[in-house]
Amino acid sequence: MSASNECRYKYEECKDTADWLLSRIPQRPTVAIICGSGLGGLADLLENRHIFPYQDIPNFPKSTVQGHAGQLVFGELRGKQCVCMQGRFHFYEGYNITTVTYPVRVFFLLGVEILIVTNAAGGLNPEFSVGDIMMIKDHINMPGFAGQNPLCGPNDERVRFPCMSDAYDKDLAHLAQEAAEEQGCTSYIRHGVYCMLTGPTFETIAECRVLQMLGADAVGMSTVPEVVVARHCGLRVFGLSLITNKVVTDYDSKERANHEEVLETTRMRTEDLQRLVSHLVGKL
Repeated sequence: MSASNECRYKYEECKDTADWLLSRIPQRPTVAIICGSGLGGLADLLENRHIFPYQDIPNFPKSTVQGHAGQLVFGELRGKQCVCMQGRFHFYEGYNITTVTYPVRVFFLLGVEILIVTNAAGGLNPEFSVGDIMMIKDHINMPGFAGQNPLCGPNDERVRFPCMSDAYDKDLAHLAQEAAEEQGCTSYIRHGVYCMLTGPTFETIAECRVLQMLGADAVGMSTVPEVVVARHCGLRVFGLSLITNKVVTDYDSKERANHEEVLETTRMRTEDLQRLVSHLVGKL
């Protein structure tokens, strides 16, 4: 697999995938949820589910990361037709950036209007605690700085230069805050800037210090490419980061970031995050 920016998929391939799925589900989804590491339980909340393993879906990539089930789950959540992506794709798996974002193009052709993205992230903000849920208000696209943008290459000329200053929908964030207040969980809700690095290594101490100076509150290895493509398609976006570990910024620290810690923290907080997302969907 190449990590180049060459456009791997054409519109016809996206449409073939969407048509294949539409012929097998009773209703079109209007909300798509991308489940981050260990957060695939969101899909278990859906009723009247239809499940499609990625390997059975035409043109679809395959997920290879522990904590990612690798299937699309269609169903109803709080009266809304949804599709959940149990397992996303990452640049560090060897996929090029257009492959990582392929499902978002398919979601748009399915009729999706709102994309909810979730991820596990390291806390850069010293005021954040492990287990906090951060509503993403903005992002820093580090791979984009290096030229790895999913919109590079052939393009639908109706939208060549999409705006990113409004990438995360303020009305959806307001509804999510209402949902958090109604659930009584505002004590661990945060708002902040998410920074994406490609991984698969966790960050060095020097890198973490640089990211803090840049204004990042949390850091992870996903999400931003999907958000960029979603905005290119005209989808409204809401994002949540579960703070699964505190980044190391002290050279004398004995702490070491690891994926097992990420999954363990996720298991501890996953029901709270699920309730928040479910409540938000019910308000849409």
